Amino acid sequence: MGHVLLDQTATDEDFDPGPDTGPQRTCIVSRAVGRPDEMLRFVLGPDGCVVPDLKRKLPGRGVWVSLSATVLGDALRKKAFSRGFKTAVATPVGLVETVDALLERDALQALSFANKAGLVVMGSAKVETAIGRGGVRALLHASDGSADGARKILQAVTRQRGDPLALPVIDVFSSSQMDLALGRTNVIHAALGVGPASNNVIARWSRLVQYRQGWSARRAEENTSLPVGSEENRTAGGRDK
Repeated sequence: MGHVLLDQTATDEDFDPGPDTGPQRTCIVSRAVGRPDEMLRFVLGPDGCVVPDLKRKLPGRGVWVSLSATVLGDALRKKAFSRGFKTAVATPVGLVETVDALLERDALQALSFANKAGLVVMGSAKVETAIGRGGVRALLHASDGSADGARKILQAVTRQRGDPLALPVIDVFSSSQMDLALGRTNVIHAALGVGPASNNVIARWSRLVQYRQGWSARRAEENTSLPVGSEENRTAGGRDK
């Protein structure tokens, strides 16, 4: 993967990214303070390149960025990684998109584990039955699936819970992605049962959604400000979610 070298100067002496241990972390861009699960950790590889550490387990001193594609883009534009690491660093081309793909893969892996734990039911009829029995933790609808099918399932939730918004609705994965994660074909509607593995799916999906908030709108605004056919317009945008 190609790299883009950031500023060669050392760092902003007034900036202190805070400790890499303890219950809270400080964002190197906004200086907002949050729990580790509300942030993204990055470390330096042996070649001086910034490496995302989603599981927060890689060795070495890390710096933290708020869980937001927009903020990560700001970190790159403002050369915040060089200031945070207090040295000149390089960043992979497409780092914002790479982190998005890693978060997405993380959530899909969690979904696969939940299925292996016997906590996933598939098919609209089975989902409605599970809702009627009161054992559903969250709903899943393929992003390219039928809106009518999702509407019928929400009606079942309303009958059971009195509120169509009573259950989290995970609708960021395509049918083909759900097929691969669940080992089935043509999965459009599914539901998570109650259990720790389902809670893990919801937590990782929530991180993905939080990361993406505001990103698509900002990228669209940036792209429309560029001349049609320009190199920047062809390369600036991320994946259309």
